[in-house]
Amino acid sequence: MAVNSPVVLDPERVQKLIERESAALDERTRGSAEMYKRARNSLSGGVASTYQSRDPWPIYLTTGQGPTVRDVDGNQMWDFHNGFGSMVQGHAHPAINKAVAERVSLGTHFAATTEDGVVVAEELQRRWGLEQWRFVNSGSEATMDAIRIARAYTGRDTIMKIFGSYHGHHDAVMVSIGVPYDRIGDRENYASLPYGGGIPKAVSDLTIAVPFNDAGAMERRIERLDAEGRKPACVIMEAAMMNLGVVLPQDGYLAEVREITRRHGVVLIFDEVKTGLAIAAGGATERFAVKPDLVTLAKTLGGGLPAGAIGGSAEVMHVVEDGTVFQVGTYNGNPLTMAAARASLLEVLTPEAYRHMDALNDRIVSGCQTVIERYGLPGYAVGISAKGCVTFSTVPIVDYESFKANQDVAVTELAWLFNMNRGIFMTPGREEEWTLSVTHTDEAIDAYVAVFDEMASELTA
Repeated sequence: MAVNSPVVLDPERVQKLIERESAALDERTRGSAEMYKRARNSLSGGVASTYQSRDPWPIYLTTGQGPTVRDVDGNQMWDFHNGFGSMVQGHAHPAINKAVAERVSLGTHFAATTEDGVVVAEELQRRWGLEQWRFVNSGSEATMDAIRIARAYTGRDTIMKIFGSYHGHHDAVMVSIGVPYDRIGDRENYASLPYGGGIPKAVSDLTIAVPFNDAGAMERRIERLDAEGRKPACVIMEAAMMNLGVVLPQDGYLAEVREITRRHGVVLIFDEVKTGLAIAAGGATERFAVKPDLVTLAKTLGGGLPAGAIGGSAEVMHVVEDGTVFQVGTYNGNPLTMAAARASLLEVLTPEAYRHMDALNDRIVSGCQTVIERYGLPGYAVGISAKGCVTFSTVPIVDYESFKANQDVAVTELAWLFNMNRGIFMTPGREEEWTLSVTHTDEAIDAYVAVFDEMASELTA
């Protein structure tokens, strides 16, 4: 929760600190600058993905071991970035290394199902309580296929999502994500705004956005769409929003959403690309005790290799089994990925591992909150198992509107720079959070809190 009487931070001081820390980071990453000069001749923008970009140059990494990474300049850092939340197993985990090494010599690709794939599906079935599974290679593929399955099952075209949530980079969900606050519109009738160029308006108009933590607004929008002959095929949502920092569901909200979607015959999809296997053995579905019709996984599933999955009830997934939906992909269930996923699920992400990450998150949230209260910072710490963040806002963030209206952008930028210059590798931007791994220790957590304390001291001196 937010502090009661936070200090008012001096914007000029914040900006001066940003300039100082930016110059320091540029100085310590000259090797990355040289790599950027080379990379931009062949890679668009010098990176493999736009989300890896940074001005004036990206940070290029060379190695990872357990809870640490090293960049091309030789800077070793505690890794709280963890591949945008993918590496809760830690880097180069011995169990996963062994499984991958053994699989390599047996063949890495057949476009045929292996026993490892069956074992992984059986374990996911056990953890989520959903009967049928299929594999893909990324979160975007998982959400794309889940939406297609929902459309085929219901025979409807319109879909519904939460305003501000990211569900991958296919056209149907690149809608109403990062848009200016003054373009959001009325929360009872949010606009369907494409996220970037190349998205046909005809496609974005099929995607309707509603606010998070407001089940009433969702039901009213469903009813209006139904009256227009456009009842949605599905609601796709994160059970806990993970691209506005961390925004947890309010008590009773998810259960109400489950009841609303069931009552209106709308397929409920939990996008667990970020939460799945990161906040509990059975993800948000287990943690919040609400079962969707379909769930999508990726990130942590592959233990560092590209992976994704769709799980669902036998009733909804029947449209896949009977051939109505062609759920296909050459690399789906790739043997190397399935070997890594099997080792990760059975040997790494154990009940003991989740107890360890829960304890670490309690430590980092408590440590950061203590710093906030000591210095009177405008903000609060929030976390759940492997995920968490400090939100720089004087009021609790409950949805995209409150995020856009209240989050302090400059301080989040400064926090990233402070971390990077003091041995903490973090995801950039005000939307992202820390990700812990089974290999993190109290030492790593205390290092993070110490850097935060140093920043707080300088901000309020």
